[in-house]
Amino acid sequence: MADQLIRATAADGGIRAVGAITTRLTEEARQRHRLSYVATAALGRTMAAGLLMASNMKRAGSRVNVRVKGDGPLGGILVDAGVDGTVRGFVENPSVELAPNEKGKLNVGGAVGDGYLYVVRDVGYGYPYSSTVELISGEIGDDVAHYLGTSEQTPSAVVLGVFVGAKGVTAAGGLLVQVLPKAAADEALIETLESRVAALKGFTPLLQAGKSLTEILRDLLGDMGLVIFPETQMLRFYCGCSFERVLGALKMLGETELQDMIVKDRGAEATCDFCGTVYQATEEDLAQLIDDLQKESAPG
Repeated sequence: MADQLIRATAADGGIRAVGAITTRLTEEARQRHRLSYVATAALGRTMAAGLLMASNMKRAGSRVNVRVKGDGPLGGILVDAGVDGTVRGFVENPSVELAPNEKGKLNVGGAVGDGYLYVVRDVGYGYPYSSTVELISGEIGDDVAHYLGTSEQTPSAVVLGVFVGAKGVTAAGGLLVQVLPKAAADEALIETLESRVAALKGFTPLLQAGKSLTEILRDLLGDMGLVIFPETQMLRFYCGCSFERVLGALKMLGETELQDMIVKDRGAEATCDFCGTVYQATEEDLAQLIDDLQKESAPG
């Protein structure tokens, strides 16, 4: 099934729900970064969370940065997701592997450890909005729900999952359900919603059972006036890095440093953290940058 995202409302607009399948883009990230099992789960969950969080942004070009910084062996996780359905991300220590947790599942919480979740929302104009909360489990889903409830004052349930085996990622995605202000006083509704979300046995088992996003939302909210929006948004791993951007960054180093690279290294190499693409700048490329700098600094 293609990577996709759907949106819905229920309870006369009092509940907002978003579902996403991110299997292919998570597998692409695994291959690009040569991720271990636990690193794949951690990054995959965070990428799905970023896409779910970006889904309610209105302005074209809006993006969400999600950074998880814990004291566990995985180090940091950084994800950049857009309202356009694109996402990219990386982990600091992609080869870290841990034994399964007490439930027999990938120990994402142990790999992340204690620390903080940082979220930056760039709405496409003005200054980006940023907020920080402490991690409550390191399992990503609980932490994102905690952030949404405390920093954005929106009670939320976040269910994320990545199933990765010997053949790679075979199921990944997530579900975001939020209680909006108009339904916040309906305690019975909230209790029913909480019990249903708690009864879910994860997200990937639903995908592995052949459930579509529409079916998952109908099972969860079908008797609550569910309205599924007709548009299905396609999702993909995408990084906007380019050789031209690399040259622009090298140019900022200045003439002396560029000349040193030519003499000592016979060129320069740069790797994009987000997608793993390696760029090679030749001696001729660096010499051209030096020439450009000289022309720009020449009088008149």
